[in-house]
Amino acid sequence: MIYLDNCATTKPFRSVVESYQQVAQNYFGNPSSIHALGAEVERLQQKGREQAANILQVEPDEVIFTSGGTEGNNIAIKGIAFEHKTRGNHIITTEIEHASVYETCKSLEKHGFNVTYLPVNDSGIVDMHTLEQAITDETILVSVMHVNNEIGSIQPIEQIGQLLEHYPKITFHVDAVQSLGKVPLQLATSSIDLCTFSGHKIHGLKGTGLLYVRKGTTLFPLFHGGGQEEGLRSGTENVPGNIAFVRALRLIKEKEMQFSKELAARRERLMTKLADTPGVFLNSPKDGAPHIVNISVPPLKPEVVIHALYEKGIVISTQSACSSKQYEISRVLEACHLSKERASSGLRISLSYDTTDEEIVQFCTTFATVIRELKGIME
Repeated sequence: MIYLDNCATTKPFRSVVESYQQVAQNYFGNPSSIHALGAEVERLQQKGREQAANILQVEPDEVIFTSGGTEGNNIAIKGIAFEHKTRGNHIITTEIEHASVYETCKSLEKHGFNVTYLPVNDSGIVDMHTLEQAITDETILVSVMHVNNEIGSIQPIEQIGQLLEHYPKITFHVDAVQSLGKVPLQLATSSIDLCTFSGHKIHGLKGTGLLYVRKGTTLFPLFHGGGQEEGLRSGTENVPGNIAFVRALRLIKEKEMQFSKELAARRERLMTKLADTPGVFLNSPKDGAPHIVNISVPPLKPEVVIHALYEKGIVISTQSACSSKQYEISRVLEACHLSKERASSGLRISLSYDTTDEEIVQFCTTFATVIRELKGIME
């Protein structure tokens, strides 16, 4: 099988799974318990927290373990909204955010918050002037993703951070789920207050993740109880999952340092081959993330192409895995000013560091054959 759906989820590293099993079996105590077994588990988790902080170059108490991207984004956005609603009720985000940000903002509109959804250009990038013009005295939060999960556009996070330094009362949240381990992002020097990461996008386990909370950032917790995770996420900690996440984080960062150029070159070759395939339109920007390529093959329906490829042992997807079963037309592709025909026929090919050149060649050959066959049936 050729697996090219790594934006949806990745195959866990073997050592990550082994790490989870070892901790689950040998360190099963509750880290909040006062006995020695609980203390031992708490020390293990704190060591993992310190390792994650070291890798991300932040402080240990700025690391909050979560169950993944959706929870992290909800904690960040709702946490700021409800904590600071007496100071303002305006939130700024973009039209192409992941559903866990976009729908969270939509839900806050029902609670009296005003949300500005910034437009993007054809490459999926926000305009800095438009962003600054959207800021009002009521603005309390700006939430912009680093790498778009459908087309791979990379937002100017550092520039946005520099802009928001002039507005100290505004919190800056970044969804970095798709960029972790592929597109560098310096948390401490980008004026980011909150940043979301997910384990299963970096060859970790589903149900694991991390939220960076910059010192001095105050949030209204979504969960109340025992006060775990700096009081922001009450509940017995998933210590095996947290340790497994830290292992995945370390390994993906090592791969990024060693193989980032190869991954980018592989994507470039893939885009070149697809551009030469009759009937294929490239939707991803050339300077996008090194692991995401989005294309359209109108008038073929994406699900038909996906099933045909799967029968030949190739796995790709359409839209976000969280949205692909709900909407026929991609909200992201529409926002990038593509025609309805192209926006409703988008296909996403997402690579990993384990993807080989041979797999790319085989995919392109098989894909071209499948397209010819499907179009022949329609004629």
